[in-house]
Amino acid sequence: MSTATNASAVPGRSTRLPRSARRMQLLDAASEIFVERGYHAAGMDEIAVHAGVSKPVLYQHFPSKLDLYIAVVESHAEKLVSDVNTALRTTTDNRRRVRAAVQAFFDFIDQDNSGYRLIFSSDASDPAVIRRVEGATEACVDAVYGLVMHDSGLDPYRSRMLASGLVGASQVNARYWLEAKRPVDKQTAVDTTVALLWGGLSHVPRQTTPTDAQPTIADPEAGGAGSGASGPNVNAAT
Repeated sequence: MSTATNASAVPGRSTRLPRSARRMQLLDAASEIFVERGYHAAGMDEIAVHAGVSKPVLYQHFPSKLDLYIAVVESHAEKLVSDVNTALRTTTDNRRRVRAAVQAFFDFIDQDNSGYRLIFSSDASDPAVIRRVEGATEACVDAVYGLVMHDSGLDPYRSRMLASGLVGASQVNARYWLEAKRPVDKQTAVDTTVALLWGGLSHVPRQTTPTDAQPTIADPEAGGAGSGASGPNVNAAT
């Protein structure tokens, strides 16, 4: 049972809560209404009733419906970014890192259905909302980009292209899987996405820096980005 449902158990009254707890209660209630009705059709009156608070209490925390919507989107986006960052820190093996990152996207879309719909299927076209959604995606790319550049030795531009491709493919495949009503089990979907991504990443040649400090691409015949006993490993074996 959601916090909002608990709060509305006593009509016309709301339990006194610490400000942070009240804010979370309001975000939970608003998330449910925004997902059910969409941004434009949802009303502050309806959200207040669903949260079991008065409208003035709702406005004390969020001056407008747009402010409330942005806060809801940010709360879900922060969870997605946190999940991806946590996943990337679970191992130093790069293939497992790819799997962990892909798994994080599938888990988020599978478990946080409200967040998925608000971030990826929103009917709100306000520039402030769009910036928040784009910011969440960019934050995920940033997390992957840093590891790609460090482990591959590639320049920032190609590193970011690889990071953007990994994040983009993970998002698109996870969304397709959910919208197609989970046509295969989640682990099979994750495995398929990892196979696609790792098949490309494991063949990216590692950039080396010789004594003249001019970067060169490693000889493909000598191995890819993770070959050799020294240097960062992009395609470490599992």
